[in-house]
Amino acid sequence: MKPEKEPGAFGGARRTPWNAPRGLDSVLDGWRSDRQLRSCFVLDEATPARAGVFAPIPEEVAPQVRDALEKRGIQQLFSHQAEAYRLARAGQSLVIATPTASGKSLCYNLPLLDRFAREPQARALYLFPTKALSRDQEESLRALMREAGLSHGAITFDGDTPADARRAARERSGVLLTNPDMLHTGILPHHASWARLFSNLRYVVIDELHTYRGVFGSHLANVLRRLQRVARFHGADPVFVAASATIGNPEAHARRMLGRDVTLVSESGAPSGERRVMVFNPPVVNAELGIRASYLKTAVRLTADLVRAGVSTLLFGQSRNNIEVMLKYLRDRFIEEKLDPSLIQGYRGGYLPGTRRATEAALRAGEVRCVVATNALELGIDIGSLDAVVCAGYPGSVAALMQRFGRAGRRGEGSLALLVTSSAPLDQYLAGDPRFLVGSPVEHARIDPDNVEILVQHLKCASFELPFEEGEPFGDVPPESTTEALGFLAQHEVVHPTVGEAGRRVFHWSTDAYPANHVSLRSVGWDNVVIIEKGTDRTLAEMDFRSAHTMLHEQAIYQHEAEQYQVERFDYENHKAFVRKVAPDYFTDAMTYVRVHVIQEDQAAPMGPDLQAGMGEVSVIEKVVGYKKIKYHTHENVGYGDVALPEMQMHTTALWLTVPETVVRAMWAPRPAVIDALRGLTTALRTVACVGLMIDPRDIGKTLGSRDDAEGPPRKDGGVGFDPTLFLYDNVPGGVGLAARLYDQRDELLSRARRLLEACTCEDGCPACIGPAAGAMPGQAPVDPHPRKRLALEVLSALGIAGMQ
Repeated sequence: MKPEKEPGAFGGARRTPWNAPRGLDSVLDGWRSDRQLRSCFVLDEATPARAGVFAPIPEEVAPQVRDALEKRGIQQLFSHQAEAYRLARAGQSLVIATPTASGKSLCYNLPLLDRFAREPQARALYLFPTKALSRDQEESLRALMREAGLSHGAITFDGDTPADARRAARERSGVLLTNPDMLHTGILPHHASWARLFSNLRYVVIDELHTYRGVFGSHLANVLRRLQRVARFHGADPVFVAASATIGNPEAHARRMLGRDVTLVSESGAPSGERRVMVFNPPVVNAELGIRASYLKTAVRLTADLVRAGVSTLLFGQSRNNIEVMLKYLRDRFIEEKLDPSLIQGYRGGYLPGTRRATEAALRAGEVRCVVATNALELGIDIGSLDAVVCAGYPGSVAALMQRFGRAGRRGEGSLALLVTSSAPLDQYLAGDPRFLVGSPVEHARIDPDNVEILVQHLKCASFELPFEEGEPFGDVPPESTTEALGFLAQHEVVHPTVGEAGRRVFHWSTDAYPANHVSLRSVGWDNVVIIEKGTDRTLAEMDFRSAHTMLHEQAIYQHEAEQYQVERFDYENHKAFVRKVAPDYFTDAMTYVRVHVIQEDQAAPMGPDLQAGMGEVSVIEKVVGYKKIKYHTHENVGYGDVALPEMQMHTTALWLTVPETVVRAMWAPRPAVIDALRGLTTALRTVACVGLMIDPRDIGKTLGSRDDAEGPPRKDGGVGFDPTLFLYDNVPGGVGLAARLYDQRDELLSRARRLLEACTCEDGCPACIGPAAGAMPGQAPVDPHPRKRLALEVLSALGIAGMQ
């Protein structure tokens, strides 16, 4: 007797708990036997299992460390672990770039413990991008050191470390585990207090190297320049060991980050089981508008099939709101089917540390069958073995997707990696060409540590830590450039030059300010908003200040562990949000308005007789103007509300393309329809920009606005309106060079956008190209039943833009 199908959008009768299939294979067979489901799988491929390549534990490993490994059942190493040990022991800096769950931790722990056994005074510094990861690694490292009979100890030093533990970390700890922010503000400026650590520093480990890109990575590269300078002052020259998930340029990225040569270890010897990679594109429910079934509800439905069959599953969402909605839907299903809803847990940034640790432990112990998570679980936190990973929406890059997929199949057994695509343009691009996911090159991680603004900030910090002597380089920055920058700081009386013993100038820090406190590595406000439950005064969670504008405005529904709280008051000045538990049938979604104002044009070039391209510094002003009430399960809009919060402003760099008002007026359609078509064209430009540069869509912002100040003087020609300008801007303060790369590729960018529109099979715009049609303008009959996509193509033709051949 075949198991019955679950009810839902795909039809079928209800399964009962006693005849539900068990195991991954039975779920896959059930999906393939359902004709409607089967037609939505646009990719169904197996990556074959791979046998392990092993190497004996090297003879040089200290006997007590060898014994500790054998107690854990490790009789031999994977080949890449043995190679990493050999390189690190020989004093060569290296980067390990092997897949998720390939045993990278032992690559750096083994040479470290061996050094400790031979040199009791040796010290090491471990850098992790998050507090959670450093705490997780601390526990496993301390256990391994105990088993090896080493008394060095390991301690995490971060903002949560109490005062007595901080003292112990400085005086006794063999391994200091910390994050870049704490190294920047809490350790390097006080290096004299850490003399024992720096004078005996033998290894610096940088885990999750692939996460350090853009502004954050550029800042970290300068922090590491300062670290190496302080270590040299104390007489140490440590070996650097970096570990990275799969990226396109691990060796070049590590070399740029460290400012020194590194050796790449990329051939993994770890075995892996067969992985079934599948892409599910939800069915079209509105052909006219190109709208597909909700990818969130689809992901929940497929995940429920897996969890019901006893398959341990990790469901990734793209945002806090998404994972809370999916967590609620999954638990509602389990309650309806008389199953234990506590088998499903949420995991995201904002949950308190104790809550996250409890979820990790429960998952390792097998007490939780499914975790719904944001990218907080992408990194290498130990959560045991999983059989399936479901991604609700494309995370923005192949590297991030592979990192998530790598969370399944950790026991070397068969696993499932399933992507459920949304209606977003990039998702639909991939649904149309799913082999891009398994055959395309992985994205590069890019940083610019020599960015003048970032470099000067860290030169200030370095001057505070130690005086600079004329002719001294700063990491891999040449001596001439360093001296020139210090001269600039001297002109501004930040450093004071004196004449040293050899007649050279020595630059001393000369202000009373503490520079590191004024340099944010992440270029965003550090203060989080604390969420407090009214009536109990219980702290529920915390949230970064920028996100609080959209999720903690007054009357917002804040979702936490599948429960709902209404924001009663948002104390903007003191960064506190007061909430009350409610049971609504809706959640809220903030609406934001973005405008861009050009501050300085660095480059400009005509593109034909009419179109003008420019690149330079801009101010991006974002304001939350209201919110929608979205009904659970049906996702219909059931109301609106106003929001009164100050604007958020960001200075960054942008590419802009200005279309003259004369071209807009010359089109046959009404001006609002042409502006709407240009807005759709901006969407298409961002889609092809993300694919062309191999970057996350969240790295680039887009908007349509005015090249000139909208509040400035009227047009010189006396006409109405403005010259519509399409903006693509770096979505991080200060920019990371994406706008400059887009400017260099501007011709190719427009040609690709045209080709995307021409190749799309829709009649009048859909999520895969320029978005669904907006319909007739208020009070007007549509000039043409299908104007939007056609208008966008005609505007491109009027501007002389042809498609790529």
